[in-house]
Amino acid sequence: MRKVVVSEFVTLDGVMEDPQWTFAFGSDEQQQFKFEELKASDALLLGRVTYEGFAAAWPNMIEQTGEYGQWMNGYPKHVVSTTLDQVEWNNSSLIKGDLKEEIAKLKQQPGKDILVFGSCALVQALTQLDLVDEYRLMVFPVVLGKGKRLFEERLDKKTLKLVETKSFNSGVVVLTYQKVE
Repeated sequence: MRKVVVSEFVTLDGVMEDPQWTFAFGSDEQQQFKFEELKASDALLLGRVTYEGFAAAWPNMIEQTGEYGQWMNGYPKHVVSTTLDQVEWNNSSLIKGDLKEEIAKLKQQPGKDILVFGSCALVQALTQLDLVDEYRLMVFPVVLGKGKRLFEERLDKKTLKLVETKSFNSGVVVLTYQKVE
């Protein structure tokens, strides 16, 4: 069965909003990690805001991003939204029904991991419904003090198992957690 993998850029204080703060820490190591992560997947699960940003940017970035950009544009993109009526970006489909049921169907399909990038409200809903199999948190050595956080107070307690750590020379650390069965 496929896994739903949440992959996020977060600050030390858990902020994930508007990740302009990541640019100062870019590295070849980080790019290679993201390349391998996308290569191990074959579908994206996105919330409306992230989808709209990606749909505006990625079709224009194929030449400069090569294979990564081809994957981003070519992979199936499942968009969870209550406000969109249609999705235009290549290979995109809209999820409007029962989230738990729709994600269960996606996970039953043959294929690789289903990646979630950004999509704060979606991630919080997936977490609340216990639909996330793995969290890959790329933690940046920055404290912002304000902004949308990956996890908020209304979420129920979740116990996770640390399965991998990676550290980059830039000071960025990737923490990979899986849910405890």
